[in-house]
Amino acid sequence: MTYFSAQIRFVVSVMLTVFLLGGVPAAFAEDEKSETKSTVGFTKEEVLEKANGFFGETTAGLAKAIEKVFEEQGSPNAIITGEEVSAAIGVGVRYGQGEVQRHGGDVAPIFWQGPSVGFDMGANASKVFTLVYHLDDMQQLMQRIPGVDGSFYVVAGVSVNYQQTGDLILAPIRTGVGLRAGASVGYVHYSQKKSWIPF
Repeated sequence: MTYFSAQIRFVVSVMLTVFLLGGVPAAFAEDEKSETKSTVGFTKEEVLEKANGFFGETTAGLAKAIEKVFEEQGSPNAIITGEEVSAAIGVGVRYGQGEVQRHGGDVAPIFWQGPSVGFDMGANASKVFTLVYHLDDMQQLMQRIPGVDGSFYVVAGVSVNYQQTGDLILAPIRTGVGLRAGASVGYVHYSQKKSWIPF
């Protein structure tokens, strides 16, 4: 009984000490802050590094495009990297596939297809690097996501346009030959399986 009484007195004294010192010790508070910060999303440096590895180099236009998206949306909590093909005669279609990585390490395959608007006739293939915001889980992506009117812009050879449904926002970034089909209207349908039906 004496042993348990001593243990109880020790626990109570520790709790009182923590309370009198103002709560959680500073070291634990700092750890908690850093943990919270690390789960917010990818930093600009991490995104630039991933873009550099994906495209082969970070051009001035790509860096400016990423900077613009960060200014408007902040840190993404997921990134989609992949390739797509598109064809258009005024109105066209696009098909893409790649992988989505959530901040924290989860990676999964992803496919997309949908209608697009091209600025001329023809077909092309391009790489797509998409910043994703407010993604709570992978299933949230598996739907038709409309393009945002007036969101298309080009920065030094790099195109960016926004897609949004509810709080979920996607910012696909394309370079070079991908510019022609970069301005999408309607929606893009993301899924876990490949489909040849664009709608």
